[in-house]
Amino acid sequence: MPELPEVEVVRRGLERWVSGRTIAEAQVLHPRSVRRHPAGAEDFAARLKGHIVGIARRRGKYLWLPLADTDASILGHLGMSGQLLVQPEDAADEKHLRIRIRFDDSLGTELRFVDQRTFGGLSLHDNTPEGLPDVIAHIARDPLDPAFDDAAFQTALRLRRTTVKRALLDQSLISGVGNIYADEALWRAKLHYERPTATLTRPRSAELLRHVRDVMNEALAVGGTSFDSLYVNVNGESGYFDRSLDAYGREDEPCRRCGTPMRRRPWMNRSSYFCPRCQRPPRPTRTLS
Repeated sequence: MPELPEVEVVRRGLERWVSGRTIAEAQVLHPRSVRRHPAGAEDFAARLKGHIVGIARRRGKYLWLPLADTDASILGHLGMSGQLLVQPEDAADEKHLRIRIRFDDSLGTELRFVDQRTFGGLSLHDNTPEGLPDVIAHIARDPLDPAFDDAAFQTALRLRRTTVKRALLDQSLISGVGNIYADEALWRAKLHYERPTATLTRPRSAELLRHVRDVMNEALAVGGTSFDSLYVNVNGESGYFDRSLDAYGREDEPCRRCGTPMRRRPWMNRSSYFCPRCQRPPRPTRTLS
């Protein structure tokens, strides 16, 4: 699934090409793509008509378009293969086009939601007083948010009583970090993914957070990570950070720090990639008899 850098790339594109425009019409071409909108496809389309799209926003992996003249927002969930594309109105429809949003202007482009696997979708939600769609009010701030509280994160991390990778993927603790960037940050910090969070000192947790930010900013600078044609920006272009990955997807390749072959282990229905020399596993906890 796309992580913070990929979603931020899409958000920036939407801010440039969609924000400030008035919706003339919305067409739902596949009902599954609005399944998170309880009132259904007809209500979704009817409630968008005539409203102005505000500045595109993001928290972690969640992306939304506020409707500037209401207290509601269009929440986008990209899922495994969702794409928000800004296309010329006369461009041929994509094979997996699910939702089309046309605008009341002469710019000649429209917003399309394309989703091959139909795991993603769009939905309309009321906003909280802070301006978030109400269904994501529980999501923590992400590490690139200026209001992210480093000290509070470090304290909460040690109190979690879990392992470090599980904590990084806990969206109620820190949002936007997924499997790829967790592995990359842990490799840079020389931390094994099963390291207990209670063993992390404050300087060590601060170092890890710095690596999380660094790897995300570096990925963002090159358009995110694209392993296939599904992860693209609003113009359909892929990101290039996969060429710079140090850990993820590099099983049996030499560690770029020490040369030891990288390993992959199954982890929570995913995979964890690590260097067995640089990221030594934690010692087993002794049980008192």
